Amino acid sequence: MSKRVGIEVSLAIGDAVRLANADVIAAYPITPQTHIVEHLAELVANGELDAEYIPVESEHSAMSACLGASAVGARTFTATAGQGLELMHEVLYVASSMRLPVIMAVANRALSAPLSVWGDQSDVMAVRDTGWIQLFVENGQETVDNVLCAFRIGEDPRVLLPVMVHLDGFYLSHVIEAVLFPEQSQVDRFLPPFKHPVPLHPDRPVTMGAFAMPIIYSEAKWAQEVNLEAAKEVIFECWGEFGKLFGRNYSPVEHYRSDDARVLLLTLGGFSETAMTAVDKMRGEGKSVGLVRLRLWRPFPFAEIRQAVKNAEVLIVLDRAISFGGPGGPVCSEVRSALYGEAKKPKVIGFIGGLGGRDITPSGFEEIINRGIEIAQRGSDREFEIFGVRE
Repeated sequence: MSKRVGIEVSLAIGDAVRLANADVIAAYPITPQTHIVEHLAELVANGELDAEYIPVESEHSAMSACLGASAVGARTFTATAGQGLELMHEVLYVASSMRLPVIMAVANRALSAPLSVWGDQSDVMAVRDTGWIQLFVENGQETVDNVLCAFRIGEDPRVLLPVMVHLDGFYLSHVIEAVLFPEQSQVDRFLPPFKHPVPLHPDRPVTMGAFAMPIIYSEAKWAQEVNLEAAKEVIFECWGEFGKLFGRNYSPVEHYRSDDARVLLLTLGGFSETAMTAVDKMRGEGKSVGLVRLRLWRPFPFAEIRQAVKNAEVLIVLDRAISFGGPGGPVCSEVRSALYGEAKKPKVIGFIGGLGGRDITPSGFEEIINRGIEIAQRGSDREFEIFGVRE
């Protein structure tokens, strides 16, 4: 029997890692993810999780330790946020290039300067091209479920890639929600032990991350891209099996009242649930509005995005990060790219909001949608709109 518990989402992540029987945790504390690794340290110290916990001097060291642990075949986990993710940045490329399935929860946080501990998505957008599989979650249940799925996906021998699970810092990481935890026996059926096919071992030497001359570097990078794209099939398969076993289903692009909507709003992460309230209100007023939510960020679900918006007249994309000097927001830019050349496509309007932890209320989402409709009808002299900023 599964057990429903009211719990802070950060602590629930630690309990999910315990259910996954992780072997090694290497981590450094940084707001707003600290509660995750504090709870894991407590679980290890109390004997509730049989794992090695490596306290390190920085996030760069945390990811470096995770590389060594994963390379010898240990099930490995870490967590970080904001500037911590940026301090890891160069090592993130090594994890994906060396096919090491490190699993990492990222409590998304705004980047300095000015200094902010609050949440937006500037940290994840800064690491979008590091070669990791990247998933977004909206609530505590989805977080627990997708941490378990992340281990299953990343460790699949057809994949062998690191996975980030992104959750909103503070808005989700520090709230208490009801979470349904599966029994250990259920998780064990879903998540087999990790067996690295070519682990580091002194008796059977292998080479990892060797020096590459220009004549082979391009081929190595292309092989990495082919593998990341091929991981889509395994991700979908994993979510399908999870749904059959636990009754909760996940998709790369998810919908809310969008099938017949002329106007669609696209969001990522926990703000999506607030946007649903706005959609409900506008629907009640007779407005043809719906919501699509992007769960799979990398590899990007091109075909699924095209299918999701093909019948809409207007698509309003909310970014919570700025691509400075560029066309606005990273997500909007990628959505426009995905729709380029399509014979039938909506007008795409980009908004940037929620920066540095600024809230967007249901009425705020209504304002974004209404302004997006106005821009689609009348046009604008700007590439994107800023929401809630005193210009």
